[in-house]
Amino acid sequence: MTDGPTSDTTELRRAWWRPDMVLGKMNLISIALFAVVAAALFGSLALVFTTIEAERSERTQAEHTGQVLDALNALVASTTDGETGQRGFFITSDTRYLAPYRSGQATYAAALTRLKQDLGDDLPTAQRDILREIERLGDHKWREIDQTIAQIARGDVAGAHVRILSDEGQVAMTEFRSAVARFEAFERDRLVTARTSSAGAEARVLPALLILFVMIVIALGLSLWQVTRAARAESAAANAATIAEARDRADLLARELNHRVKNLFAVILAIVRMTGKSDPAAKPVIERITQRIHALVTAHDVSQGATENPVVDLAELIEAAIAPYRSDSERCEMVGDSLSLDTHMAVPLGLVIHELVTNTVKYGAWSKSGGLVRVSWQARDGRARLEWEESAPGFVEPLESGARLGFGTVLMQSSAQQLGGSIERSFAGDGIRVVIEFRVA
Repeated sequence: MTDGPTSDTTELRRAWWRPDMVLGKMNLISIALFAVVAAALFGSLALVFTTIEAERSERTQAEHTGQVLDALNALVASTTDGETGQRGFFITSDTRYLAPYRSGQATYAAALTRLKQDLGDDLPTAQRDILREIERLGDHKWREIDQTIAQIARGDVAGAHVRILSDEGQVAMTEFRSAVARFEAFERDRLVTARTSSAGAEARVLPALLILFVMIVIALGLSLWQVTRAARAESAAANAATIAEARDRADLLARELNHRVKNLFAVILAIVRMTGKSDPAAKPVIERITQRIHALVTAHDVSQGATENPVVDLAELIEAAIAPYRSDSERCEMVGDSLSLDTHMAVPLGLVIHELVTNTVKYGAWSKSGGLVRVSWQARDGRARLEWEESAPGFVEPLESGARLGFGTVLMQSSAQQLGGSIERSFAGDGIRVVIEFRVA
C-alpha cells in the first residue's frame, strides 16, 4: 500500500511535467540565458571600449612624446648652434659666425616655450624637477655664450679666452645634455607604459570575443532546444482538451461494456434458471451454478473497478476470483496483511489470478480430491510478493508443451510486465509454486 509521502512525491513529479510547468521552466531558463548573454555582451563591450581607450591613450602619448622629443632636440640643437657661433666668432672675430648664434638663440626660446605648452601644468613631480633643471642649465649656458660674445665684441679677447678655457661652458653643456636625456627617458618610459597597456588590452579582446562567440552559439542552441520544447509543450497543452475528451469517452465506453457484461451474466442466470425450472431434481445443481455465476459477477466488479473507490484490496480481488470454485472439497488458505492496489493494477493482476484459479481447477490441486491452495502475500519497500502454492496427492508435473504452459502462461507473463514485475513458476513433488512480484508504489 502506498503511503502519503510517496503519493505526494509522485504528484509533484507529475505536476513538474505539466505543460504549464514546462513553459514556466523554459521562461526561467530563457531569462537566465538572456542574463548570461547580456552580461557577457556588456562585459565584452566594456573590454572593447577599454581597449579602444587604451589605444587612444597610446596614440595621444605617442604624439605627445614625439612633440616633447622634437622640442628637446630643438633645445639641444639650438644651444649647439649658439656654441658653434661663439667658437667661430672667438677664433675669427668675424661677425658672420654670429648667424648660427642668433638663429640658435631664437630657436631655443621658441622651443622652450613650445615644450612648456606641450607639457602643461599637470606634470609628475620628478619630471617637473627635470624640466626646471633643463631650463636652469640652458639659461646658464646661454648666459655664458652671451657674455663671451660680448667680451669679444668689446675687444676683451683675453678675458673671453680665459672664460672659454675655464670649462664653465663645457660643464654647463654636459649637464644640460644629461638633463635633456633624462627627460627623454622619462617620456619614452611613459610611451612604453601606454603601449604595454594597449597591447594587454588588445590581448584580452580576442579571448573575450571568442568566449562571447561560444556563449552566443550555446545560447542559440539552447534557444532552439527551448523553442522545440515550448512547441511540444504548447502542442500538449492544445491537445489537453482533446485528450481529456477521449479519456472521458473511453471511460464511458468502459462503463457501457461493464454494464453489457452484467447484462450478459443476468441473461445467463435467467437461462440457467429457466432450463432447470421444470426439473426439480436439477435444482441443487442449478443453485450451485447460480452461486458460481454470482461469484463471477462479483469478481468482474472487483477486477474492473466497478465501485467509485480508487483502490482495490488484494484479498478481495483473490477472494472474488476463488469464490466461484471454492467449496469444502476445494480448500484454500489465504495469508497476508491488508494491501490496497490502484484500480489500474486490478485488471492485469485479476487476469493472472483468474488464470491460476482456472489452471488449479482444470489441472492442479482442485482437479483432485484433497487438494489445497495456499495464497500468501506481503509488501515491502514499494514492492509486493504474492506466492501461490498448490499441493495434491498424486500430482504429476505437466509437460512443457501442455495446455497449461500455452496461451495462459503467455497471458500471465504479459500481465506481470504490465504490473512492472515478474512471475516465476516451479514444481515440487506434490504440487506447483508460483511467485509474482510487482510494484505497488
